[in-house]
Amino acid sequence: MGLIGHGAIGSSVADALRRGVVPGAVLGGVLTRGHTAATAAPAATAAPAAPTAPATPAAPAAPSAPARVRDLRELLASADVVVEAAGQRALREHGPAVLAAGRDLLAVSVGALADEALFRELTRPAAARSGRLLICPGALGGLDAVRAAALAGPPATVRLTSTKAPASLVQPWMDGATADRLRSLRPGDEPVTVFDGDAREAATRFPRNANVAATLALAAGDRADVRVRLVAAPDARLTRHVVEFAGPLGEYRFELANLPDPANPATSALVAPAVLRSLADLVPGVAWLVA
Repeated sequence: MGLIGHGAIGSSVADALRRGVVPGAVLGGVLTRGHTAATAAPAATAAPAAPTAPATPAAPAAPSAPARVRDLRELLASADVVVEAAGQRALREHGPAVLAAGRDLLAVSVGALADEALFRELTRPAAARSGRLLICPGALGGLDAVRAAALAGPPATVRLTSTKAPASLVQPWMDGATADRLRSLRPGDEPVTVFDGDAREAATRFPRNANVAATLALAAGDRADVRVRLVAAPDARLTRHVVEFAGPLGEYRFELANLPDPANPATSALVAPAVLRSLADLVPGVAWLVA
């Protein structure tokens, strides 16, 4: 396994892999910010403090951490599967080269796929690339039902309402008054709707917050038809996602309330374990089996 990024998500994943949390998965290298893709790929072979989640459960000790690699070429030489956990820019910069080198790519920053050109580049027919693009479900559940129902026909409605601590929704493009308003919200104040629009725009305008929206849109099969509402709630101690889906086979509603990541409140603590679960499903003999 190769890892791009060593922030809140990447460091948790790297630590868990080193401790053997996913049997059969070995961390080959970590590419951190500041290192760039090689020119050629190798041959294919102030809101209220939110509670935080406990660290990933301990596992048997594993070999010492591998050295961080110098560039993407070195990372690809050490891995069969590459995990992107460094943000949308990293997926844009490194994704095409990872797939061209014949490595599978597990994307965490799914919001980057709102860029139509990048989406087409990473999902070209297999003949044009030898690696597979895999989507990490991240902080969202129920995607199996959404994907299955979408096969029966286009959904009538797909809605996502995400409620978070106000400070985690502040964006660089916001004017000072809007940003200050979010930062000044206190317990007892009314929730504020920060965004109400489609999934593509949500992922573009809130890159650190709307990967869930982009993932749901991919599962539903039509990114333009997924409506997203982002709410800043001063009393929110959990990050809450409510999905409502209606299609030819029925109506579905599910709700998740996740603890924020201790190192980055804009990210749910479920994301790193979701990466590990996705990796485990790729390891022969480790995927979820029933009797």
